Amino acid sequence: MSFHGFPHLPLPLHHRCAEITDVCLLHRLWGYELRFSCLYGYGKSFSHCVLSPEPKCYSLHLGILPFIVLVLVFFGMAYPQPNVLTPIRNDVLVFTPWLAPIIWEGTFNIDILNEQFKLQNTTIGLTVFAIKKYVVFLKLFLETAEQHFMVGHKVIYYVFTDRPSDVPQVPLGAGRKLVVLTVRNYTRWQDVSMHRMEMISHFSEQRFQHEVDYLVCGDVDMKFSDHVGVEILSALFGTLHPGFYRSRRESFTYERRPKSQAYIPRDEGDFYYAGGFFGGSVVEVHHLTKACHQAMVEDQANGIEAVWHDESHLNKYLLYHKPTKVLSPEYVWDQKLLGWPSIMKKLRYVAVPKNHQAIRN
Repeated sequence: MSFHGFPHLPLPLHHRCAEITDVCLLHRLWGYELRFSCLYGYGKSFSHCVLSPEPKCYSLHLGILPFIVLVLVFFGMAYPQPNVLTPIRNDVLVFTPWLAPIIWEGTFNIDILNEQFKLQNTTIGLTVFAIKKYVVFLKLFLETAEQHFMVGHKVIYYVFTDRPSDVPQVPLGAGRKLVVLTVRNYTRWQDVSMHRMEMISHFSEQRFQHEVDYLVCGDVDMKFSDHVGVEILSALFGTLHPGFYRSRRESFTYERRPKSQAYIPRDEGDFYYAGGFFGGSVVEVHHLTKACHQAMVEDQANGIEAVWHDESHLNKYLLYHKPTKVLSPEYVWDQKLLGWPSIMKKLRYVAVPKNHQAIRN
């Protein structure tokens, strides 16, 4: 990457915090700020970055906002001015009560976001499980991901499968690669679904934290049908389930039996989240998947299985560990079952028609 007339401008800091969080993203950006300021004389006083014990990163007294403005000036970006008196959407909720944004079409400027994440040199991991007959969905999943998922950014596809020889050869763009992780299968599809949490937790700790900044966890029997980009990235995100985004909490299919670790009382609950699309920083995804796996192990010891398996435990976790971003049902949809209501400006990640019984047996 170079700026107008400055091909010598340094690339991003190759320094990674122990935990990749939103604070650490500022940590990286402050590293850029130092470099820009050194080049153009915007500051004289420096201080050690408090997020790292090593003197590899410094920040200026100017703060991050002037730096972002400076970058946008260098890029020559032009975009409509935000108007504080004009709602971006007046037909849907765009913030949760805990001030996490809810991402709908029309609520973000992808050009600004792309430049910010490129400056951070972000790498995104996408995990997908292609176990047993589900491997037949992998080709379409990968082909459509190449068209719509994090285009222009570095991506690693992590394919968990018991049939590595059946993984299709799909041409990948620059900066994108596929890693096959061979795992065992299970007799019941429910067990495959629940052990997904265990495997993501294990590999997050052993591998993913060293290779990517964010993890996105998706279902393989889906396809990307429109843009899915860095607007979804945050420390921890969940996706509104398409079948319940209009529903009252009393009708959510939470686990209602107190004996289960996934139990949620009828007078509690914010949203019902889909198990097929969630993610965040590697650290936060590790925390989520480890907690869900441990809860499922405890349920198994007590002779109970949550009504919707890993999705039930995901909902319990996100109720008490609020996500920092919530994705609208644009990001998980079933057009065959639900049509295309006018409130959905785009359908981005959609179910592939299938015979569930034939695939699961």
